[in-house]
Amino acid sequence: MLLLFGSIIVFAAIASLVYGLVARPENQMSARLAGLRGERSELGYAESIQRESLAARVFLPMADSLALKLEHLLPTRFIAGIENRLIQAGQPVTLAGFLIGSVVVEAVLLTLGFTLVTSAGGGRSWLLMGALAGFGIIMPKIWLDNRARHRQKEILKSLPDAFDLVTVCVEAGLGLEAALARVAEKQEGAFGEEIALTMREISLGKLRRDALKELATRIGVPDLTTFVNAVIQAESMGTSIATVLRVQADQMRTRRRQRAEQQAHQAPIKMMFPLVLFIFPSLFIVILGPAGISIYRTLVEK
Repeated sequence: MLLLFGSIIVFAAIASLVYGLVARPENQMSARLAGLRGERSELGYAESIQRESLAARVFLPMADSLALKLEHLLPTRFIAGIENRLIQAGQPVTLAGFLIGSVVVEAVLLTLGFTLVTSAGGGRSWLLMGALAGFGIIMPKIWLDNRARHRQKEILKSLPDAFDLVTVCVEAGLGLEAALARVAEKQEGAFGEEIALTMREISLGKLRRDALKELATRIGVPDLTTFVNAVIQAESMGTSIATVLRVQADQMRTRRRQRAEQQAHQAPIKMMFPLVLFIFPSLFIVILGPAGISIYRTLVEK
């Protein structure tokens, strides 16, 4: 009973920390920024200070401090890799939020493992606790990689249509920046958002080649990197951008068709596992079940 009560207390503390990270109310700084942008703030300046919850005043500073200490403790290369992967995933959380979330997941699984060890005991319980601890370390990374891969696949599917539109706009007489702006306006999804961000950077004074290189780095799709390198090389050598765009768009359509054919060829192999594990046993039971029952009854009667 005491062990169960302690587990409930630990779970409540972790849940309060997660709530403090997720349910962050509007603070003084966000109210000021909303006023500068001309937006209507949900809370007033003085009212936001009075209505800040306990999570905003206690847990958030603790979480920020813990995240800063983790950034100093972990290797710089690991932190840089996490930041790059977060950018490729579309920044679902901040770096501090990802690190705190990883700690929370690890703490929950360690608490669960310790509870199992205390209640059951034995060597297998310690092995299970070690497995839970290892899973708690790799699970946030797996989640982040899945988010990044899903976003990259979504962008990869939209690249041929988007650059067909760029090619048509450039051949119609628009400049490359105007064509990209048209893509940002017409294209929905993650790629349209990334193009819009690139156009904002260019409008703020960044060189077009640098903005395009950062676009390719943020997305991390090889087809887009090839396209950006071809455009930059065409600009530096003075060749026709329309010709380069037409060739690159045609290659993207060809690669999309090849990927579709590859997935079609892989489909029979992927279907074999559910067939063998789930469908064939059911068929055997339906077909051979009555015959087996008849044979059993015949043998028993004799």
